[in-house]
Amino acid sequence: MSAPRVAARLGAGLDDWARATPAATAVEDSEGRRLTYAELDDAARRLAFRLRERGVRRGDRVGLCLPKGLDSVVCAMGGLKAGAAYVPVDHSAPPERNRYIFRNCETRVVCTDEPRAAALGGGDAARAPLLVFPGDATADVGAPWLDSSPRIEGADGPCSEDDLAYILYTSGSTVGPKGVMHTHRSAVSFVQWAVDTVEPRAEDRFSSHAPFHFDLSVLDLYVPLCVGASVVLVGDALGKEPQGLAAFIAAKRISVWYSVPSILALLAQHGRLEKHDYGSLRTVLFAGEVFPVKHLRSLKRQWPGKEYLNLYGPTETNVCTFYRIPEVVEEEREAPYPIGKACSNVEAVILDDDLRPVAPGGEGILYVHASGPVMKGYWGDAERTAASFHVDAEGRRWYRTGDVVVEEPDGNLLYRGRRDRMVKRRGYRIELGEIEAGLYRHSQVREAAVVAGEAGGEVTITAFLATRDGERLSIIALKQFCASHLPAYMSPDRFVFVPRLPRTSTDKVDYQGLVRAQAAPAPPAARLPESRAT
Repeated sequence: MSAPRVAARLGAGLDDWARATPAATAVEDSEGRRLTYAELDDAARRLAFRLRERGVRRGDRVGLCLPKGLDSVVCAMGGLKAGAAYVPVDHSAPPERNRYIFRNCETRVVCTDEPRAAALGGGDAARAPLLVFPGDATADVGAPWLDSSPRIEGADGPCSEDDLAYILYTSGSTVGPKGVMHTHRSAVSFVQWAVDTVEPRAEDRFSSHAPFHFDLSVLDLYVPLCVGASVVLVGDALGKEPQGLAAFIAAKRISVWYSVPSILALLAQHGRLEKHDYGSLRTVLFAGEVFPVKHLRSLKRQWPGKEYLNLYGPTETNVCTFYRIPEVVEEEREAPYPIGKACSNVEAVILDDDLRPVAPGGEGILYVHASGPVMKGYWGDAERTAASFHVDAEGRRWYRTGDVVVEEPDGNLLYRGRRDRMVKRRGYRIELGEIEAGLYRHSQVREAAVVAGEAGGEVTITAFLATRDGERLSIIALKQFCASHLPAYMSPDRFVFVPRLPRTSTDKVDYQGLVRAQAAPAPPAARLPESRAT
């Protein structure tokens, strides 16, 4: 049976399923509260009416500053139905950052709740009126003013495939975060690929672990809504608590899981997965960072018989390559698996520093053709946008990912790391991720992150380690271990022991924070709680 075709506008499938299966569960939160397809469609239409009342028109931006919950889903869908693009932010981030984002992209309205509204400092600070949900959006569902609102009828607001669907802000330069613009065309291209590849069914229950300001959330939300399946929201606190999360996945009968590898590694190590029945789980998707092989091997042993897919792509491209993990992870394997081959809706090439194609087996930068799922550009930054694309002799635009890859003999791409994570030391070019992979071979290392600095004109390498039992390892023994598993020029100069690696709001390793900790005059132990430096 062929995969269903996705509507040309993001979120438009909600209309169809609200008519076809109005009583089916569309979205459910961690507490078991749910909205049917009819209820979600109705709430989104009522919110769209309120947004239109406040001047939102086609092409405007609607801000979202809410914890993950039913209301935040309604806001995303309501913004799309009003013909606008939605702009989600990290509700736990400093208010100054969120105010900057809302001012930067000139949001017309910001949807938030009472605690967040107070932190934002009112509409003047965000330069946009606020639509405030009562109380804390994690505890209360809906708002009286929404229940009593008229609703927009008929099709969604006027918009074309080239109109913006959403803007996701990612870390930028010292000027501030940068807004990645995705149109309905780029978003739908990605969603259609995911539908074709994952083959979702109406009876599926998709996890929604990623926060809405993280690009993983696009698959979480829109793929299930294309086929009448259910979205199960994972709350912020639960999402980082392995034993509670393990029980939740089983109890909620999740069938398709998607998250960053660090969450899956936590589950494999501390989730006590043997206590639960995961018969409903059929597909495990992961993206966003490298999955250490020893943790992936452990997870597959505990969750056998599932399909595992490694998805790759920066926020600017959505997913652009993928790789199906084999059924058995060999005991002797230490290197991470490839990021695979280009998705069916993507063209990808590997170019050298002179923008010439690289022969198979050679290293180069991955470029992705700017059709299909690639962003339109960075909001309000034409110079940065132009610098991020290469225009070839035929006039075609290619997005420069900044990631170094190698094409293996079988055509799969092997991720070497980011160009900005490469250093030259003692005449050798070093990818810091390779040192991390070597450290992960140590039986007592649970997490490892490596950063580079400079002292006296020389490159220095610091390894931050979290151990299985929380105890500090012998530095002499660590040096001996590195001598056995890494070339001498890759051996770290310094080891810092921490209870856990710092993470960003999207659960990736916070390398910028580690670089600041390494460079600070005070020992890193003073910068990272409970850490111990050597």
